[in-house]
Amino acid sequence: MAMNLIEMLRQSRHTVAFTGAGVSTLSGIRDFRGTGGFYTSSYHGMQVEELLSIELFHRDPSLFYAWAREFVYVLDRFSPSVVHTVLAGLESRGMLRTLYTQNIDMLHRKAGSVNVHEVHGSPLHHHCTSCHAVHPYEQVVPAVLAKKVPRCAACGGVVKPDIVFYGEQLDARLLDRAYREMAEADLTLVLGSSLTVQPAASLPMATYYHGGKLVIINAQPTPLDKFAKLRLEDLKESFEEISGWLDAHHE
Repeated sequence: MAMNLIEMLRQSRHTVAFTGAGVSTLSGIRDFRGTGGFYTSSYHGMQVEELLSIELFHRDPSLFYAWAREFVYVLDRFSPSVVHTVLAGLESRGMLRTLYTQNIDMLHRKAGSVNVHEVHGSPLHHHCTSCHAVHPYEQVVPAVLAKKVPRCAACGGVVKPDIVFYGEQLDARLLDRAYREMAEADLTLVLGSSLTVQPAASLPMATYYHGGKLVIINAQPTPLDKFAKLRLEDLKESFEEISGWLDAHHE
């Protein structure tokens, strides 16, 4: 079935990808809403939505950092999956224009993708909640792994990752850009996303509404399945096939 996708990639002049947690489970990172995902378990009696709320962070940042220590701050342990590397390869060959991701694991950048937009933010940079000084990820990791709340070197304020917490607004300009680009796309690939977190989850519909093709590859059903020109379940199998095709035809 991936051969159909390969043909669609060949014919498309403007392809966009939209990725979710499913592309990173192949790298060993836990899913969010799939079986055994972060959202299916609690932490010290709190659900993930509470741990990731901006109100709780301002009240007690130590709870977020204790939870995030074994996920957000050990990302150097994880390597890009075949999906990450193939997407980077498609971009370098001019077959993928832009990549929008809901993920905060930075694996697309690690794989070599350049035109990446993280709609839910990224821990690549942190900001002081008091003086707004910027602190790079590498600077914050040692304090978090030492079970401390990272503090600003300039003023001593609490440092927060640039990920979008519950209760914070997504970047409206980025969402507008994503909608406009997906409206212009011939083909949008939705990969490893349950398409349940709004407003980002509704972005791929812009492609469908404007006459483009929608491809969805996800293990679980999504609300947009009925609009997809092609619907597949196995990301690994599909992208291994695309990888083999790229190696054979783009030496």
